[in-house]
Amino acid sequence: MSSLLPPSTEGTPPASGGAATVTPAFSPLYQQIKGLILHSLQHGEWKPGEAIPSEIELAARFRVSQGTVRKAIDELAAENLVTRRQGKGTFVATHAERQVQYRFLKLLPDAGDASEEGPAQRTILECRRLRASADMARSLALRAGDSVIQIKRILSFVGVPTILEDIWLPGQAFKGLTAEQLAHYQGPTYAMFELDFGVRMVRAEEKIRAVLPDETQAQWLNVPAGTPLLSVERLAYTYNDVPMELRRGLYRTDTHHYHNKLN
Repeated sequence: MSSLLPPSTEGTPPASGGAATVTPAFSPLYQQIKGLILHSLQHGEWKPGEAIPSEIELAARFRVSQGTVRKAIDELAAENLVTRRQGKGTFVATHAERQVQYRFLKLLPDAGDASEEGPAQRTILECRRLRASADMARSLALRAGDSVIQIKRILSFVGVPTILEDIWLPGQAFKGLTAEQLAHYQGPTYAMFELDFGVRMVRAEEKIRAVLPDETQAQWLNVPAGTPLLSVERLAYTYNDVPMELRRGLYRTDTHHYHNKLN
């Protein structure tokens, strides 16, 4: 791995054990250090919520300056992969943290705020293992016929069914996942994926459109069949852009709205 790095007065980062894909040789040195840290995150050297070594320790490990390490960590923090805590150090970001628990859920109540509304109540309608169709395999970077887990659930707020979701997960990565596990876990589902399966969702892409529900969907959400709903299709990725979840949701917007901040 060290041979991929260009000559530098700061030295060359040592191999970190095992083959890994790092940034090309022409990339700035801090980008290569970022890649090495990302490799350690991906392979579980530091778990979600755990502290990573200090900038001084990482600089010694990779034989570069502390400023180079700081710049690499700055980028990881900007991408919500790590979290800086004043006076405590830098920690692997986790969906169990209050400020990021619902980073991918943008539906907010029209009145009050999400904290007043409380967490969603989950009703698991279905959790089954099946074979991936060609389209499903393409989305999740699997082969057609590979095992996937399909989950159908309703999320309710203050007792009102608000989101109907279908979720597909790679069967190998989530072996042993059950409906009971999904229903009884008290925290965010993504936090459970981290804790029980070692899978952390780090980013997501969404497609949004307005749709009308079919009769069964309308019954599950307790709305008239002609009620317009928001259709949100989300593909969530773990480290190194590996797709790990396809989620399709129907959102009621009579008491909630989809809120996003654009920077």
